[in-house]
Order: sequence, then C-alpha cells, then structure tokens
Amino acid sequence: MTITKDSIIGDVLDMYPETAEHFFAIGMHCLGCPAARGETIEQACQVHGTNAEELVAKLNEAIA
Repeated sequence: MTITKDSIIGDVLDMYPETAEHFFAIGMHCLGCPAARGETIEQACQVHGTNAEELVAKLNEAIA
C-alpha cells in the first residue's frame, strides 16, 4: 500500500501501527478517537496546521 494524502488514518494505522509515532510528532494525539480514524491524512493535517505532503513522505519512508 502506498500512503497518500487521501488515505484514511485508521486504515494506515491498521496496516502499519508503527506509523503512529509520526502522527503523534505533529500533534495528532487523538488517534484512538473514531472521528480521527475516519479522517483522511489531508483533513487531519488541515485541522492540525501541518503539511500533508511532508507527513505522507515520512509515512511512506517509514513503511518502505
């Protein structure tokens, strides 16, 4: 699976739980919340004021 800004956070975490640290690092501490798990990476980055493309790059690097 290649992670994109349209990937659902819950799907990414289910397949790659080790990516949680990257979400935590940008302030996404609500990963267990049902609403957060249903958001796309882009939606969450908008809420948290961070760059979705940078996070996606880090996530794909982590799962490579």
